[in-house]
Amino acid sequence: MCRRRENPSTTRAYTAQGLLHSRRSFFDPQAHMSRGVPYETVLSGFRAARKRAAAELGISSELICCFLRHLPVADCKATFALDEVQESFRSGSVIGIGLDSSEKSFRPEWFEDLYKEAKDLGLGRTAHAGEEGPSEYIQSALDVLEVERIDHGIRLAENQQLLERVARDGTLLSVCPMSNVLLRCVRQVADLPIRKFLDSGVKFSIYSDDPAYFGNYIMDNYIGVQKAFQLSVADWKTICENSIRGSWCSHIRKTDMLAKLKEVVDTWENHRRAS
Repeated sequence: MCRRRENPSTTRAYTAQGLLHSRRSFFDPQAHMSRGVPYETVLSGFRAARKRAAAELGISSELICCFLRHLPVADCKATFALDEVQESFRSGSVIGIGLDSSEKSFRPEWFEDLYKEAKDLGLGRTAHAGEEGPSEYIQSALDVLEVERIDHGIRLAENQQLLERVARDGTLLSVCPMSNVLLRCVRQVADLPIRKFLDSGVKFSIYSDDPAYFGNYIMDNYIGVQKAFQLSVADWKTICENSIRGSWCSHIRKTDMLAKLKEVVDTWENHRRAS
């Protein structure tokens, strides 16, 4: 992305697949700023796209500013401290922070100070953990960074004690099936712990993860999971309800989406009984 007007195309692609709320739209300011694209240019493009999506398409979304863990921690802190970044936090244009990029060898606890500052500002906090890295990274993200959600988190299945804790605490995972396969974290979608998470009460959403890079939008991920696991309507209802309740959108918006979900499920049930 180099120009403001390039942002709405992704939003429209999601609309074609029936998206009502992008629970979190990540963006990496360091990646753009390193190419000479100002932070405000990136942010204004997202603001324009979000406004149009809400007005024309009925899609709501929230922005999360992510920091690239493969870059020096000092660079991440300096970006976080920029006046324009801080202003986007104060104005509510950006509601949280995340941690992405290469996970291995870049431990979550290196970013403890940055996450403490974010917590002091009242920002939402999430982080990629347990995708390429071990389940210990999930524990560090929870205990040291004090995140409220975990992105990916598929290695949670390898640590029963931690899995039980995450299930008990209701921490939401964002599972990204197709990118997990393309990045060779698993050989195929069927190797993901989807069934184990459902049976263990671990809350998770299905997410697309960089569709512009990987070529798989949200419906592709839903279809991939269904083909691999043959989930029931009750399973999907659980996944969707947890996705909505775990989102960072307003209570009013959550209530609206839960009502729409119920309407869809009820319609399907009525059709099934009639056929």
